[in-house]
Amino acid sequence: MTNSRTAKFKVAAQSASLTLVLLATAPAVALAQTLTVTPQQKATADQVAHSGIALSALAVNAPDSYSVKGGDTLWGIATLFLKSAWRWPELWGMNLADIKNPHLIYPGQRLYLEKKNGQATLRSVADSAVPVTGATASAAEPLATVRLSPRTRYEALGSGAVPALKFHLIEPYLAEPVIVDESVMRSAPRIVAAQEGRVLLTKGDRAYARGPADAALKDDLSQKQQMYRIFREATALKDPITGEVLGLEAQYLGKALLARSEATEQTQDKDGKTRTDTIPATIDITAAKEEIRVGDRLLPEPERQLLNYVPHAPQTPTDARIVSVYGNAVVNAAQNQVVAINRGTRDGIENGHVLAILKDGARLIDKTDDARTELKLPDERNGLLMVFKTFDRLSYALIIEITDSARVGDRLVNPR
Repeated sequence: MTNSRTAKFKVAAQSASLTLVLLATAPAVALAQTLTVTPQQKATADQVAHSGIALSALAVNAPDSYSVKGGDTLWGIATLFLKSAWRWPELWGMNLADIKNPHLIYPGQRLYLEKKNGQATLRSVADSAVPVTGATASAAEPLATVRLSPRTRYEALGSGAVPALKFHLIEPYLAEPVIVDESVMRSAPRIVAAQEGRVLLTKGDRAYARGPADAALKDDLSQKQQMYRIFREATALKDPITGEVLGLEAQYLGKALLARSEATEQTQDKDGKTRTDTIPATIDITAAKEEIRVGDRLLPEPERQLLNYVPHAPQTPTDARIVSVYGNAVVNAAQNQVVAINRGTRDGIENGHVLAILKDGARLIDKTDDARTELKLPDERNGLLMVFKTFDRLSYALIIEITDSARVGDRLVNPR
């Protein structure tokens, strides 16, 4: 009887533990399932799932197997196995039989590289027909018996699956840089005064703002109070080739909460005459990246979006240029810095597009030629960047690989 009760208790404990894990990870799974994959990526994945990829596409030191660890990214895993990490659909396609959703690869999973008939495939389950040796053999050994006991497990709801990229590198820039046209900036509400005649404002300070009649600050008491982002006068971003102004980049300063909306108030003076006073809106500064002052502009905080950053090459030829380095008065950019490029949605640019950075070849005189012919050396590939935020005629991109520093005016082309 005792053994029977013990067995039942163990089963109940296992079931309870499993339930807790499922409840903790379900939101992460649901979130990942909302991330879409383009039809082109799916078609490529289906093709590779049946045929594999050529051995020549594999990285030189591609491992026979790899165990996914916490902190990994799908871009990093693709780099281990493939020469070109942006060939994202191929990595997914090689896993298609075992991993239905490319965003649901978890730490602890082991990936096995199989090479047959000049083709390579990647699986999450070892093929029994393929000899298992070395590190793969140890991974295939029977698991040790583990004694379970009831316990409470805490996990972050957003964690679990391995992300495509380290999201923290671009998250600050999703809200900060904004491209606006001149009319939008001119009509945006502005800070008109501060308490006690202060000149500079920071987090925790209260200020007053107003805008044109068609852009007055209003709050909706039936919903949460309106949040605003604070910007300084925008800088014109010009095409480095044509000199054309492509848009205005507003300088992000911080955030403000609308505490009280703009209003009017009628009063009577000592002569009995009625006057109408304008009462500016009241805002509270909730975040400050830099000091804020009278004259700075307010734009409504946009809805937070869960975007899908799946690195992939453009399907059509692209020829673009770096326009500026975000947040710097310099012309050079290093790895993990953000740059603006002179192509946007109207040019077919989309989130996740990977472009190769070309270093401009030097111009020199051929000293071996008596005619002293002027030469221009070929443009050489210098790194990669990935687009993560698009506008009509401009886009922001993160430099994910770089050999030498990138410069304003550097050419950008398809990575293949």
